[in-house]
Amino acid sequence: MCAPAGSSPNARTAIRTAARSRRRGGGRVAGLLAVAVLLGSALSGCSNAMADPEADIQARTLAPSPIAPTESRSPEPVRIGDATAAPAWLGTRVLPVGPQGRAAAQQTPPELRHRSIITVDDLPPPADGRFHATVQAVPADVLARSSWTKDCPIAAADLRYLTVVFRGFDGRAHTGELLANARVADDLVTVFERLFAADFPIERMRISSAAELNAPSTGDGNTTEVFACRSVRGRKAWSQHAYGLAVDLNPFQNPYQKGEVVLPELATSYLDRADARPGMAQPREQAVQAFAAIGWGWGGDYRSLKDYMHFSASGG
Repeated sequence: MCAPAGSSPNARTAIRTAARSRRRGGGRVAGLLAVAVLLGSALSGCSNAMADPEADIQARTLAPSPIAPTESRSPEPVRIGDATAAPAWLGTRVLPVGPQGRAAAQQTPPELRHRSIITVDDLPPPADGRFHATVQAVPADVLARSSWTKDCPIAAADLRYLTVVFRGFDGRAHTGELLANARVADDLVTVFERLFAADFPIERMRISSAAELNAPSTGDGNTTEVFACRSVRGRKAWSQHAYGLAVDLNPFQNPYQKGEVVLPELATSYLDRADARPGMAQPREQAVQAFAAIGWGWGGDYRSLKDYMHFSASGG
């Protein structure tokens, strides 16, 4: 129940003030002011007296509280220029393996026939949008997430960790990472600087783990990289990638073909080299010229097979 206004100290003071005002002839205005104070105090007292403890708890619960910082990413954009977000199924559809122990080549899905996918940054992009590169000994944590083991034909001390800026299909500057043989590290920086200056698009550039190299094929990967501790396709001899002396550039736009074997398996539409599309390595154009300038050969010149993604120091 609401307590009487007169029981409040503020109310008693207001009554005395009103009385004095009338005795001194302070006039009607002073009296009205005092009454206003009296009413405000009475209402406040009544409100406090009638407050519901459960309502008070609820009010405190619903009150805004500081938001803890989170690590969640902002939603990825759907389109940037001519580039679009990757299809939701990308990397999730494992291809069936045939009797020969490999997945068969398939028709390229319509959404990948002119593949132009927005790059999702694995490393912070350059703040100024310009080309930058670093070359250093391989950090222990980077080596641990790569495909390198003690059984590989190159010592970890002879590898270098590179970060280089590349141009995405979205037209933006992104930072990629590579593991490469120490003796070609600076040459590779020169190559990727030339490709960046020429606005040659690259979708993704990151280091793959052994688990990723050996995972069941989805036929839609497109990672540009150098070091991969593996043998030559279909043979037991070490690949030049296992020495950090070869680059696979935009594998989807530049597939490998030997007979009926196509890698990546969904990249068959890109076997038509006359249908020039962004990211393709073509004779006498930016990518082939950039690698030729450091003395590297191109797998697109092979006769017995075509390995359009492949550039190597030995030419093999």
